[in-house]
Amino acid sequence: MQVAVAPRAAFQHKDFRLFLAARFLANIGSQMMSVAVGWQVYSATHRPLDLGFVGLAQFVPAFGFSLPAGNVADRIDRGRIVAVCNLALAACALALFALSSSGVTSVVPIYAVLFCLGTARSFAAPAGQSLVPGLVPPEHFPNAVSWGSTVWQVSTIVGPSLGGVLYGAAHGATWVYASCAGLLALASAFTFAITPRPFTNPKGVSWETVLAGFRYVKAHRVILGSVSLDLFAVLLGGATALLPVYASDILHIGPLGLGVLRSAPAVGAAATAVALAYHPMTRRAGPIMLACVALFGVATIVFGLSKSFGLSLAALLVLGASDMVSVVVRSTVVQLRTPHDMRGRVSAVNMMFIVSSNELGELESGVTAAWLGTIPAVVVGGLGTLAVVALYALFFPELRKVDRLDQTE
Repeated sequence: MQVAVAPRAAFQHKDFRLFLAARFLANIGSQMMSVAVGWQVYSATHRPLDLGFVGLAQFVPAFGFSLPAGNVADRIDRGRIVAVCNLALAACALALFALSSSGVTSVVPIYAVLFCLGTARSFAAPAGQSLVPGLVPPEHFPNAVSWGSTVWQVSTIVGPSLGGVLYGAAHGATWVYASCAGLLALASAFTFAITPRPFTNPKGVSWETVLAGFRYVKAHRVILGSVSLDLFAVLLGGATALLPVYASDILHIGPLGLGVLRSAPAVGAAATAVALAYHPMTRRAGPIMLACVALFGVATIVFGLSKSFGLSLAALLVLGASDMVSVVVRSTVVQLRTPHDMRGRVSAVNMMFIVSSNELGELESGVTAAWLGTIPAVVVGGLGTLAVVALYALFFPELRKVDRLDQTE
């Protein structure tokens, strides 16, 4: 029997509050940076493919370092890893500030900084994901996931809009990057304040320990199905990489409009996360997740075809809301069904899938847009997402059978 949990139960724990504050500030800074980089790159080249390279520059290190990063997260205090990585991200923002203020017009140095940014994120992500279960008791973890997702999405609303406003007001990206650096440095300070968590380190470092996360995910089909479903659905249905093209050439709404478009999925996601915190899923979590991933595909198609700012905004709201359900189910399943001393490595595998779907999805969007055109690329991606859901419903019956989120097996 599932025990009722207070809607704000996770906030009883000080370290969780510190973690959320750090996450909020860091993501605002990162989202502001993403808006500035996207608009700056597309303004310089006017080629959708170059927006794909923005994703590729971050994907290569994030994917390549994920497994070592997971092993590090199981050997070193995870809070300290996140704090140091936030400082590294602040340094990347300062590097972009220096490039922008010096008047460099080539996009190649930007890609070099984004490679460093992807490296820092590759170590921060598994440490941050596997840190949260240690900040709250197991019965409060689904509530922590909902509130963590809410804070993430609210910052994803604020960040792009703030970045777009500042970019337009300052007539360029320079002061956007300076602001990002300050926010990320403050996030690092909050994370350093979290009490270090004791845990048992794996003995020695070898390929055996590094690859243990892969073996664990492969052996547990519910985890494998949930993380790989997200990979293929978002990889094919990711339209956000092409938002600068829509803002500039299709909807004609400028950098401020781009910030609003980038914020829209987060608005839908945040509203859904708050709703799930107060009214958590009690039964049939797996079928609900599959239905919502299908809705994500439909919303992608509608956005791709829309030439109305209002309809595009509505489609992105639905897209974010449907994706949030998948995020809550996947995050809870992965963390609660993984032993404490394995969470870093399993989270690293999860992050490899997420990074592949996001950054590699940006490359896929850029390439298909250069090949088919922007609108057909988005529509075909949405159709691909629907096909993926149908295949997973058929070949991963374990996903359809996931019922309560607090189950550990």
